[in-house]
Amino acid sequence: MGKKVSSKELGLVAGLALGKFFFNTEDLHFGLWTDDLEPVVDNFKAAQENYSRHLIDHIPTGVKTILDVGSGGGNLAAALLAEGYSVDCVSPSEHLSRRIEEKLGNQGELFKCKYEQLETGRRYDLILFSESFQYVKIPAALQKCMELLNDEGHILICDFFKLDSGRQSIQGGGHSLAKFQAHIAEVPVTKRLDIDITERTAPTIELWDAFLRDVGLPVRGLTVEYFRTRFPWITRLLGWLLGQRLARIDREYFSGVSLHQDFLANKTYRLLIYQKTA
Repeated sequence: MGKKVSSKELGLVAGLALGKFFFNTEDLHFGLWTDDLEPVVDNFKAAQENYSRHLIDHIPTGVKTILDVGSGGGNLAAALLAEGYSVDCVSPSEHLSRRIEEKLGNQGELFKCKYEQLETGRRYDLILFSESFQYVKIPAALQKCMELLNDEGHILICDFFKLDSGRQSIQGGGHSLAKFQAHIAEVPVTKRLDIDITERTAPTIELWDAFLRDVGLPVRGLTVEYFRTRFPWITRLLGWLLGQRLARIDREYFSGVSLHQDFLANKTYRLLIYQKTA
């Protein structure tokens, strides 16, 4: 029996395929929307490119070697290589690892494991988490950073976190910002940069809202009605077997609540840089 594919891996692989087919982009992040970039589907690729450029522009001076943790399809790693950096990648996904190898060839090393399980004698000037920090275990990941960083090396995290807003977000994902801050305070690093880019990434959620409203909801309604009238016993069986999961999907995507507003109220997207201290 082959290795089980997780729902997270399925989502990443599907996202890569859909992005390439519909938007001609192989990036897997939210994108960064500037004031002159209208949040419409035709501009999604430009927002993706803005995000990568914004991240690269904030890499500290003096960095030469980078470990890209959770490298997606390898697009960002390829951009970093084009900028002259030496880049190694970490990817626990077999499917995405194959794409990284196709894209990067023998440029750098690819570690096919979870970041916390990585064992190597190499050391890096920068460890990069581009929308991948949400998938690691904070204490173990920070400890691994301390092991793999050169003296005065940097951690760059560009990802979203959950706010302790007192409200229950209908969207999953992201570590608690407060818990992250408590953990990062326990390791020998100094914060060098903290940029809140929530407002500039949130338009992607606005696009997702529009897709669910204009495409997802009508298709869902027709699909449910089709199975209910044609295959009533299968519909009842699926409802019994998958009731909780289907209810969660309805709650997250078809509740009528604006995911865009929910994101702004309950999440914060940050570009963070920390430097290892003695």
